[in-house]
Amino acid sequence: MARMIFPDQTDTRDLPAIQAKLATIGITLRHWPAPAQARSLELMEKAVLDDAEKQELLAVVDDRFEELKREAGYATRDMIVIHENIPGLAEMLAKFEKIHYHTDDEVRYILAGKGYFGFVESDGKQFMLEVTAGDYINVPANTEHWFILGDSKRIKAVRYFIDTSGWTPVYTGRALQFAD
Repeated sequence: MARMIFPDQTDTRDLPAIQAKLATIGITLRHWPAPAQARSLELMEKAVLDDAEKQELLAVVDDRFEELKREAGYATRDMIVIHENIPGLAEMLAKFEKIHYHTDDEVRYILAGKGYFGFVESDGKQFMLEVTAGDYINVPANTEHWFILGDSKRIKAVRYFIDTSGWTPVYTGRALQFAD
């Protein structure tokens, strides 16, 4: 379940408090239990998934996609599987470690693993949000943020899109307030 982390390294796991703080910058956070069927758990434990296995996991959470299509007009989805043995992983992740925004919503449903979204508030203050299995997050278009994996180099997430062309990062040049 989500954890909010502040620059002084204090944190909270109080979901209603986290949701309220995120709402001030337009971010939606929900907790949807990750699939718990034996086959799904087996797939979520694997480091690498082939295309058929990704489709199998996507089918298990298809009800979420149908809900998001009705609710917000999402048109497509895919699954991203990141693991420590991906060639060029550091270079790929470096693109998202700098503060940026997208011209389309960035929507993720975390099925396995964990990662950290960082956010910039309107007054320039920053905080991070640890997301883990079961966390659904919608970062609205034009919201300043960054993403890191931290020590864990594995995550499986469903990505939802209205328009995939709006997902290119636009870097702001703003400095991070968090040390490595």
